[in-house]
Amino acid sequence: MSHVITKQALQATLAERVNQGHEIVGPVQLTPGLYIYQQLASPEQLALDGYIRPRNSIKDYFFPRHEVLFSYRVSAHDVELRDPEMHEQPRIFVGARPCDAAALPILDHVFNWDVRDASYNRYRESTTVVSLACTTHDAECFCTTVGLGPASDKGSDAMLLPLGGDTYEVRSFTEKGHALFDGRVEVSDRIAEIGAGPERKVDLESVAAFVKDHFEHAIWNETSLRCLSCGACAYTCPTCHCFDLVDEGNALGGCRVRNWDSCQFCQFTAHASGHNPRSNQSQRQRQRVFHKFHMYPERFGEFLCTGCGNCTRNCPAGLGILGTLQQLQRPAING
Repeated sequence: MSHVITKQALQATLAERVNQGHEIVGPVQLTPGLYIYQQLASPEQLALDGYIRPRNSIKDYFFPRHEVLFSYRVSAHDVELRDPEMHEQPRIFVGARPCDAAALPILDHVFNWDVRDASYNRYRESTTVVSLACTTHDAECFCTTVGLGPASDKGSDAMLLPLGGDTYEVRSFTEKGHALFDGRVEVSDRIAEIGAGPERKVDLESVAAFVKDHFEHAIWNETSLRCLSCGACAYTCPTCHCFDLVDEGNALGGCRVRNWDSCQFCQFTAHASGHNPRSNQSQRQRQRVFHKFHMYPERFGEFLCTGCGNCTRNCPAGLGILGTLQQLQRPAING
């Protein structure tokens, strides 16, 4: 037996939560073929089919692109510091692809490693994540390569699995998921059948071993030839989390903010002296791969990648982490 819900009943559930003060975020169609995650003006905006995945990622709503850490005012004899207002509004993130939801446990390591990040954890605690299982994929998808799949429940409080006819099987995994759908679903004997997803495209064990032992290999120059250093890969990746701290204001007052950054930008590692330890793009491409498939796994025991393919889809040169891994696999396998 299973639990099912219609799209109409789901919209009614979300509308009720909006009336209770919840914020609803989900996939929205902006133009034909272009979908993004954004706050819904109404539950009817929610798009649950017609696309592979939205153009942006779930991290936008847990790790904001621009975030005030504190503000300050300077007087004649004192400096006053003020904490920002924390996000308190409960939120439901509905329709997240499994490769997006899976990014959250990965980011949890980063934002709770040595110090608990209060802002990130407040967003996590106040958000219920309802993912949407995938029934199709494209050439850029490689979730199975990193140990996930089209119905992976990692990072999800609940999941919607399409049954056809605007009806979905509902699987709840946490207390937050059960609370959202309690009394809203019907018992059914229908069970969603979700395919195996994309075939495994890279032997990551061999690539990881190669990456670890070939820091100065000539292949790094080849992998970076098309890179424009635009950062589109990092900005639309659900797991990239580089940031910069900047003071905005003047001598009388202002605020310290955290802004997204990228290891693919030429100034990311530039020193005040003018020296840059990663002075060319091949070194920056190498850093991106090393971080995702060697350094992060070495520290936290999992890859810094969910196989979503966003880096390739959003790259103006068609360069993404999957293509880079496939290039690296050639010398890795051939010795």
